[in-house]
Amino acid sequence: MGIQESLAKRRTYYNINKELPVAEEEVVALVENTTELVPDAFNMKSARVIVVTKAKQDALWDAIYEAFGGKVAREKIDSFKAGYGTLLYFYDEDVVKGLQEQFPLYAANFPIWAQQANGMLQISIWTALRELNIGANLQHYNPVIDETVKKMFSVPDSWKLIAQMPFGGIAAEPQAKDKEDIKARVKVFG
Repeated sequence: MGIQESLAKRRTYYNINKELPVAEEEVVALVENTTELVPDAFNMKSARVIVVTKAKQDALWDAIYEAFGGKVAREKIDSFKAGYGTLLYFYDEDVVKGLQEQFPLYAANFPIWAQQANGMLQISIWTALRELNIGANLQHYNPVIDETVKKMFSVPDSWKLIAQMPFGGIAAEPQAKDKEDIKARVKVFG
């Protein structure tokens, strides 16, 4: 499958379950390999990922629900908890600060570049999961859950939480996407 086909197949799957079509070790290997392969500015390697599965998956989403004190619907949280696991995406601020000190002319750009690299990592893993017939969605419950996550997984203070990606077996396909007028967003000059 080519990258265009893979990106087209990658969708936001909210209806996921705990039944993976592959072994957990295959998912972990995918995350490790992709994290190593995705480029970033100055080869900073600031991205960090925690793979949460099994009982910790359920505990994570219960803790997220508690962190919001009931302000997020239980049904919504339970839809993420229903997945096999969750990928927690971070970037290491110590790595960013080190490069800011080493290259002061670019200092303001390193946090931006770390975010860009993390976004590339997220879409790459998300797409690769779909190639394994695993559904996923991307959530942003940070910063409300930052302290909860740090405590739960002994996360270093320098790791900044960026996103959460629940994943699992595909219980139902999402509705078809409407085709947009891409010419409104892409301009060509020659």
